[in-house]
Amino acid sequence: MNLIGRDFLTLRDFTPEEILYLVDLAADYKKKKQQHVLVDTLRGRNVALIFEKTSTRTRCSFEIAAHDLGMGTTYLDPKSSQIGKKESTADTARVLSSMFDGIEYRGFGQERVEELAKYSDVPVWNGLTNEYHPTQMLADLLTIREVFGDHKGLKLAYFGDARYNTGNSLMILCTKMGMHFAAAAPKSYFPDPALVETCREYGKESGGTVLLTEDAAEAAKDADILYTDVWVSMGEPDEIWEQRIRELSPYKVTKELMDKAKPTAIFLHCLPAFHDLKTEIGKEKGEQFGISEMEVTDEVFEGPQSKVFQEAENRMHTIKAVMAATLGA
Repeated sequence: MNLIGRDFLTLRDFTPEEILYLVDLAADYKKKKQQHVLVDTLRGRNVALIFEKTSTRTRCSFEIAAHDLGMGTTYLDPKSSQIGKKESTADTARVLSSMFDGIEYRGFGQERVEELAKYSDVPVWNGLTNEYHPTQMLADLLTIREVFGDHKGLKLAYFGDARYNTGNSLMILCTKMGMHFAAAAPKSYFPDPALVETCREYGKESGGTVLLTEDAAEAAKDADILYTDVWVSMGEPDEIWEQRIRELSPYKVTKELMDKAKPTAIFLHCLPAFHDLKTEIGKEKGEQFGISEMEVTDEVFEGPQSKVFQEAENRMHTIKAVMAATLGA
């Protein structure tokens, strides 16, 4: 499988065989990491990490993965980069690709990372945009395969706001890989109909399916994986918090909802999670809205079916695989 020079912007650009290749490569890197086997085959290379949206897991995953491969990293936070402010995206791409061997972007619209890739001479990797979150999907698939041994035919049920990066990308992943995707949400939170139709076309080839429902119990029935994400992005106004809490609370992942899935079902979350009041934001919003959790209960998050920290670790191994495969390690 030759992915050298390829951008990694969305799983829509990759075949099921290429996706599985990256996951298998990540599993091999994970094994080597556990055995303390050096894999620094990209010594002398350097990558730029552009973060218009900050992140714990994505930044650490890219920096550790790059270090393990022998590469240097330059982190550009929202205050350090002039992309889109004093310098156009196209000019930024041309400057950085003359200095670096790869460019990661985490930020807002998908058009920004697409434009970076258009004008860059080196691979560009999507660390997250409003529309897609492809590196997270590889980590999810690796986790699912570690738990179940395979992924084919499994049912993944997503609860909450299914309109954006995580919901979109899970639907693409499942239908490309022969899995059954269910999203439970109010109709106004359903994914874009055009993307739903595209994913149903993927499913015709793989055997995967798409179910959109307003009934959380229907989505959870016989599911192998229950998945959710935060309902509100940091910085959004109070009226958005109030609306999301009111409209999405019926889709909170609880022990009762988990019990409607298969006994072997697992819980996944791309993190961070609002499952208690042990953060500044959690405490503030808890007092403001009279809640102790949002998208998932602490009982589920900390329970035996939760694989969220295994999933979080796998971000690093799968990102390492993406960089290695596209840079030719």
